[in-house]
Amino acid sequence: MKIELNTKIFEQLSNIATKLNVETYVIGGYVRDILLHRNSKDIDIVVIGNGIAFAEAFSKSLKVKTDFAVFKNFGTAMVKTAEWEIEFVGARKESYSRDSRKPSVIPGTLRDDQNRRDFTINALAISLNKNNYGELLDPFDGIKDLERKIIRTPLDPEITFDDDPLRMLRAIRFATQLEFDILPETFHAIKIYAERINIISFERVNEELNKIILSKTPSIGFNLLFESNLLKLIFSELNAMHGVERINNKAHKDNFYHTLKVLDNVCKETEDLWLRWATLLHDIGKPLTKKFSETEGWTFHGHEDKGSRMVKRIFDKLKLPLNEKMRYVQKIVAMHHRPKALAEEGVTDSAIRRFIVDAGDDLDDLFTLCRADMTSKFEDKIKKYRTNLLKVQKLVKEVEERDTLRNWQAPITGEHIMQIFDIKPGKEIGIIKSEIRESILEGKIKNNIDDAKKLMIEIGLRIGLKIK
Repeated sequence: MKIELNTKIFEQLSNIATKLNVETYVIGGYVRDILLHRNSKDIDIVVIGNGIAFAEAFSKSLKVKTDFAVFKNFGTAMVKTAEWEIEFVGARKESYSRDSRKPSVIPGTLRDDQNRRDFTINALAISLNKNNYGELLDPFDGIKDLERKIIRTPLDPEITFDDDPLRMLRAIRFATQLEFDILPETFHAIKIYAERINIISFERVNEELNKIILSKTPSIGFNLLFESNLLKLIFSELNAMHGVERINNKAHKDNFYHTLKVLDNVCKETEDLWLRWATLLHDIGKPLTKKFSETEGWTFHGHEDKGSRMVKRIFDKLKLPLNEKMRYVQKIVAMHHRPKALAEEGVTDSAIRRFIVDAGDDLDDLFTLCRADMTSKFEDKIKKYRTNLLKVQKLVKEVEERDTLRNWQAPITGEHIMQIFDIKPGKEIGIIKSEIRESILEGKIKNNIDDAKKLMIEIGLRIGLKIK
C-alpha cells in the first residue's frame, strides 16, 4: 500500500537518506494521523543506523532557521522548524529490567523498532527510501485496528505493560483522544499489571492526565482509569469519590460520576486546562465532609473550603505547577458554590458586590463551571436553576457596570492613612481599611476616593486619631 506524501519535508528527508545511503522511515503517530485525517506537526523518523548523525545532516541541509538538539542518553535528536518538530532515532531493540522502565538498547532492524512500539496503530511506518518511497509497512495489522477503532499492543500485552507500565496510561489516553476501544485482552492486562504503575514518575503520569483532561470527552479516560484500578494508585483522592451510601432509604449522588459529567460539560465551553482541572477537583472535598442527619439527610458542608485546601497536596503529589495556576484552581474550587448559592437563596446588591470583588478576573470562569454543574435528572429543577443563574448573571453585570468592582482595589491605601494621621503601621490601619471596604460593599458609600477619604477621616477621629 502506497501513501501519498505531498509535504516537501519528506522529499528533503528522502534526499538525505539517499546521500547517506541509509534506510529511513517515518513512523508512529504521524503515520497514524495521516490515516485518520488528523493534523499533526510532530514527525518521528527512524533510521537504520545513526539517527543523531542523520538529524545533524538534515538540519544542515535546510535553508530555514532550525533549532537542533541532541539527547545522547536517549539516542535521539530533535530538529525544530517554524512548521515541524522532527525527532530522529536509530532503529533499536530493547530489553527491560523489573525495577525500571528505562530499557537496555542495542541497534536493530525496522522490525525490531516496530516490535518495541506501544500499540499497533503506532507501529505503522512509511518508507522514505527511493526504491519504495511512500510504501506503508504494517506488520501488526494496525490499519485494521484503525478501522475497527481498537487499541491493541503489537506483542503480548502482559509483556508490553510489564516492560513499560507507562504504556497502560498511554492506552487509556489514546482511547480517550481517539474515542477508540481498548481490546478486552489488552485491558485485562492493564488490570493485572496496574500495580506496576508505581515505578513511573508522577511527572510522566501528569503528562498523560493532562492529555486526557484536554480531550473532547475526558470522562472516557477517567472511567477507564477507575475500571482498571489505576486511578486509586495515581489519584486516590478522585477514586475516593466513587460510590453511594444509603441510610434510611436516603442516598447521595455518586460524586465521582457527577464530577465526570460536570467535566464533560465544561469541556463543551472551554479548552482551558486549569479550569478543567478546577472542575475535576471542584467536589474533591466531599468524601471528607460527608455527614448524615435525620433532618437534612446527606450533607457536604464546607466541602468547598476542604477541597481548596486539598489542591496544593494533590498538585504537589502529581508534580503539577505550584504557582499561579495552582492558586487559580484553589480559588475556583473554594468559590465554585457561590453562584449556585446566590441563585438558590436570592441576592442583594451587597452579596453581588462581594462576589464580584472576591472573584475578580475569574468571574466568567465561575459561571462557566456553575452552568456545567447542573446535572440533576429532573429537567424542571435544572430549568429553574438555570433561570435563577441567568438572573444572577444579569445582576452581576448591572452592579459591575455601575460600581466598577471587578479587580477591585481599595481607594484608600495604608500609606494614605499613615500620611493623613501621621501614624506608623498598626491595627488602626486595618480597622479603617476594613470598615471602608465593608461600607463600599454594603453600598453605604460609592467606590471612589472622595467618599472613601471622607469616611476614613470619620473613622480615624472616632477611634482617637488626629489629622496631621
